[in-house]
Amino acid sequence: MSDDAAGWAAKAERLRLEGDIAGADLATARQIKASVTRAELAAAAQALIDGQLVEAHAQARAALDRTPDDPQALRLFAEIAARAGRDNDAEALLSRALAAAPGFTAARFAYALALHRQGKAAETVAQADRLLRETPGHPVYLQLGAAARTRVGDFQASAAAYRAVLDAQPNLALTWMAYGHALKTLGRQAEAVEAYRTAVRLRPALGEAWWSLANLKTVALSPDDMAQMAAGLADEDLDDEDRFHLQFALAKAMEDAGRDDEAFELYVQANALRRRSQPYDPWELTGHVARCKALFDAAFFAARAGSGSEAVDPIFIVGLPRSGSTLIEQILASHSLVEGTQELPDLEAIAWRLGGGAARPSEGAYPDILAALSPAEFAALGEEYLARAKVHRKRGAPFFIDKMPNNFAHVALIHLILPKAKIIDARRHPVGCCFSAFKQHFAVGQAFSYDLGDLARYYRDYVELMAHFDAVLPGRVHRVIYERLVAEPEAQVRQLLAHCGLPFEDGCLRFYENDRAVRTASSEQVRRPIFTDGVDHWRRFAPRLHQLIDGLGPVAASYPDVPEIPQ
Repeated sequence: MSDDAAGWAAKAERLRLEGDIAGADLATARQIKASVTRAELAAAAQALIDGQLVEAHAQARAALDRTPDDPQALRLFAEIAARAGRDNDAEALLSRALAAAPGFTAARFAYALALHRQGKAAETVAQADRLLRETPGHPVYLQLGAAARTRVGDFQASAAAYRAVLDAQPNLALTWMAYGHALKTLGRQAEAVEAYRTAVRLRPALGEAWWSLANLKTVALSPDDMAQMAAGLADEDLDDEDRFHLQFALAKAMEDAGRDDEAFELYVQANALRRRSQPYDPWELTGHVARCKALFDAAFFAARAGSGSEAVDPIFIVGLPRSGSTLIEQILASHSLVEGTQELPDLEAIAWRLGGGAARPSEGAYPDILAALSPAEFAALGEEYLARAKVHRKRGAPFFIDKMPNNFAHVALIHLILPKAKIIDARRHPVGCCFSAFKQHFAVGQAFSYDLGDLARYYRDYVELMAHFDAVLPGRVHRVIYERLVAEPEAQVRQLLAHCGLPFEDGCLRFYENDRAVRTASSEQVRRPIFTDGVDHWRRFAPRLHQLIDGLGPVAASYPDVPEIPQ
């Protein structure tokens, strides 16, 4: 097969469908070597195959210098850049290759992958659709388009594309799992369960599929399920990702079965394993809070009154994960004037860019740089945020929700660039909220949640920062206490709607009838009427939570009030 470019391309596609990305990348490198016509490019491709990126880069660079517009050289150089994690460079190189050779299908697929890895979902969809027009029904292009469509909130089309792949190739465990994710988001729970179970039938130790079943929250795992998960964990060769997913899933099943000691031990093991792959420095947030308190006083905001975009569209729901934010979102999204989107990364992306793209926030210019921006620059940033969020707005409703919880760290940025946007702070009992986060495996973005001590510190920092904004921007943030919301829903919903400037609608109390797509861990819970069962569930585990309770200190003891925090 060494000289068979088509054969290597087919192998790469098969491995990619099966989820073996490293194997697919190697087969792609072999396909490139078999397809190039210049000896120097073949030598560079061989170096790539051998894992010698520096040598491959040098040889490909020399070849490209001699023929800057050679599509084959550009594609190979882009492949080398992608292996080095430079997807932005790969995108630029592949764009040049396609300008020279628009029909270069392999380069177009590589271009779509580079876009996808950078989170450019709408652009990825466009490229996948173009590839499908040229090769209808191609499973790899269908799957790439399906994955990208989930990022822009087009879950119906995503589910249909995954289904089309599975109709043609029904033995793809990872595709069944991805299909299950789309179905779950759409509220098609029974079909999602069947998809996840098909995935574990095909790959019994597929930890993420087991966790996805457990994470439905409303589905009970059986003793047979628990035995299968335990058997998977007994395999010493099980990779870490499957292991911690299985540990989280089995822990949830044991907790549901009342086996609290075993459940807690598994939660500890799963979090410890996950923590090793998620570098986290708790001092980063503590430092950010200190910088915000030093910079943002009442005079700072008064001097910049009138800055920012005039748009009233966004409603930000901030706080911690597992605080009841999805319930608040579902209530608001059941209003005729409001559209629920998802947890949008756009505000964090803007903050990261303002900081200079520093690897560690403490080394960047944000938030201090906000002191140097003009009213026009604040307005431009507000409009940029709206433009970035537009792809997620499907209904044309006048208001939309951004439920990224971590945006509490950017309240000042929101106020400055979108002064008429609404901000809702979802707050739940500190111990209940933090322990619920500890039991939850988050795919990305919540590295603080894998250690009880880190969780306590994070929650304290969050409360301190929000208390500061309450003092310098009184009334700017509306706080919803979860326990009050479930105890007196109508009164709390009326207050919430009034803060958002929305008339009361009965549909907001019947939020569970809303069939909108919901991606978060509470997706199934918010499809039922409000229930109080989970409010004090953490107390079952209180004897095991001393580290968390002690770390929270007066923040837990005074809840829902806030202890005196020096300004």
